[in-house]
Amino acid sequence: MAEQAGTANRGVIQRILSVVGAHSLLSTLWGYVDSTIRQCWILSWLPSWCPTSQIMLQTAEDMMLRCVNSTFFKQYVPISNSNRLWTLTFNRDHVKHKSPMVLLHGFGGGVGLWAQNLDALSQHRPVFAMDLLGFGRSSRPLFSTNAQEAEDQFVESIEQWRAKVGLESMILLGHNLGGYLAVSYSIKYPGRVKHIVLVEPWGFPERPYIVEADRPIPVWIKALGALFSPFNPLAGLRLVGPLGPILVQTLRPDFKRKFSSMFSDNTVSEYIYHLNVQTPSGETAFKNMTIPYGWAMRPMLQRMDQLQPKIPITIIYGSRSSIDSNSGSTIKQMRPHSHVEIVTVRGAGHYVYADQPEDFNHRVVQVLDKVD
Repeated sequence: MAEQAGTANRGVIQRILSVVGAHSLLSTLWGYVDSTIRQCWILSWLPSWCPTSQIMLQTAEDMMLRCVNSTFFKQYVPISNSNRLWTLTFNRDHVKHKSPMVLLHGFGGGVGLWAQNLDALSQHRPVFAMDLLGFGRSSRPLFSTNAQEAEDQFVESIEQWRAKVGLESMILLGHNLGGYLAVSYSIKYPGRVKHIVLVEPWGFPERPYIVEADRPIPVWIKALGALFSPFNPLAGLRLVGPLGPILVQTLRPDFKRKFSSMFSDNTVSEYIYHLNVQTPSGETAFKNMTIPYGWAMRPMLQRMDQLQPKIPITIIYGSRSSIDSNSGSTIKQMRPHSHVEIVTVRGAGHYVYADQPEDFNHRVVQVLDKVD
């Protein structure tokens, strides 16, 4: 009888998995576990597991910015719900006739990663660099689990920041996730945007449809994908605790090379570590905006027709990047009566602004000189 009951139970479980799918079941289960953990005593000792703090993040950022020669002002800009956006301001009071440029970093980034660009870009116009809501030193609130609502939270935080800072209009330069949000913002607030510069933007194309017979995916890869998809992208970094800094240095030695002209030590990896082991607020929002394998749940190419034709766009890709640049060509085809320029920086990968900073700065300055 026990054996029959066990067989029956396995049959029920198999039918459930076939109906709801293993991925959905795991996501639901993890959502329950995650919400439970957030409310229990474990939170009281989790910060000590990861050797980090807000002070350590601040120190790491200061180390990143110590080679910036320009004078700049640092402040928290208050927005709604007691949230604040950490902001660096360059050259605001000296070049008032030039349109200000606002830098929006990518996923897992922060203002310090623009260290090789801030001097050059702010030489002839005001420049603002902010930590996006949920990232860096900005507030890390709870985002909606709905993709559109989470995206709206990002967009509204940028608009509230703009109003508080007092900018009538601006040039938006966004890398990765920052590029996605730059266009989303411009669709909703077109009157506030003079020009969009997309640097290796994330989230534009739809996930390609691939016939499995043409490119079969091994079962073990599917299993791992289903197992880890409920987790945040950088959960592993927090899970290893004290080994996190070593993990960043080991897995991403390229960041040290990217900034080798400024730092010979582990300044960059320390900064990246402290950026990404704080409360995973923006990281969770990003995950909720994706479908498996990192594709956008709401691809931006589907909404480009909502962007006013008068807003010019410059798209910058690295020649050695793994990001598919076909989205740039598609945007150009979709906007035949608009200014769309595609720039390729030779020798650069996804982090164009850090891989080839001099070339990147020169190209961006050339673009901006045509704005006003």
